[in-house]
Amino acid sequence: MEKVDEAGAARRRLEEIALLADRPLRLMEVCGTHTIAIFRTGIKSLLPSKIELISGPGCPVCITPQKEIDRAIAYGRMENTILATFGDLLRVPGSGSSLYEEKTEGCDIRVVVSPLDAVKLARDNPEKRLIFFAVGFETTSPAIAFAVREAGRQALNNFFIYSSQRLVPPAIRALLSGKKTRIDGFILPGHVSVIIGSHPYAFIAQEYGIPGVITGFDPLDILEGIQMLARQVKEKRAEIEIQYRRVVKPEGNALALKVMKEVFKPARASWRGLGEIPGSGLFLQEEFSGRDAARVFPLELPDPGEPPGCRCGEVLQGLVGPPECPLFSRVCTPDQPVGPCMVSSEGTCAAYYKYGR
Repeated sequence: MEKVDEAGAARRRLEEIALLADRPLRLMEVCGTHTIAIFRTGIKSLLPSKIELISGPGCPVCITPQKEIDRAIAYGRMENTILATFGDLLRVPGSGSSLYEEKTEGCDIRVVVSPLDAVKLARDNPEKRLIFFAVGFETTSPAIAFAVREAGRQALNNFFIYSSQRLVPPAIRALLSGKKTRIDGFILPGHVSVIIGSHPYAFIAQEYGIPGVITGFDPLDILEGIQMLARQVKEKRAEIEIQYRRVVKPEGNALALKVMKEVFKPARASWRGLGEIPGSGLFLQEEFSGRDAARVFPLELPDPGEPPGCRCGEVLQGLVGPPECPLFSRVCTPDQPVGPCMVSSEGTCAAYYKYGR
């Protein structure tokens, strides 16, 4: 009975979307979990032809510049060092290697599920330095901040952070300011918005006149989010609405935001495909500078540039789809990835390869 009800609800929302979409609309999701859900459930094929869904820079592993991957590899090669990071990063290609290859060559590289796992590794291995390669958006930043504070509470002098964290709203601003991609509405990320709320997206509507809807991840959530965007366009409105109201509040999570602000500060950071964006990275506050791996262990590395032929940077901007990359499915596959968009479980190329072909 439940499945029948869901199917009926989906049909009704699709019918409503078809009525509302009286002109072509390009809607961008900026969350890797949305990307996977849209491909896996076949939502694109169900929508009216006037609705085009495009993927943006919603995969934190994908937007991490290759130079930062190279730096993490260099840290992993240092003697008496454990490099800890999340599993998605292991197979991302650097300019000459990957963390997975370095691990098979004997470097002490560990996969952790939680930042607190990295704290435990530091406590259990006092004779080694522990460098946590911290990649993620606002979703994971509070947990990383808490891990930094916990390392301090335990007086773990061997615990360091190499921060490659990024903030979503500045990236959206960079996309809109660049005016390379036509976007009629944003399917805004659910998980990130649980932390930051809806207020940081206000500029999208107020300055650019583009609507946005913070959306959940079930197929019915996504369809309702698209329906709400189509209705705003039809009514010539531009607002930031919350479809995912069961978990997202306009003000966000005050406790999570507080610990993030205590430990990290925003600053200019580089994004794969988007270049340098002001205020888009999270770096340790001066109080915690002694745990900043980039400061304590400075390395001079050349800028490797992008792999020849790889169009991952353009995919992340919504300028091209995966099939438009000459390497896609020919040279670049999940077994032999050339770019990170084919590696991460949230990568657009990986999702298209698995579900979209």
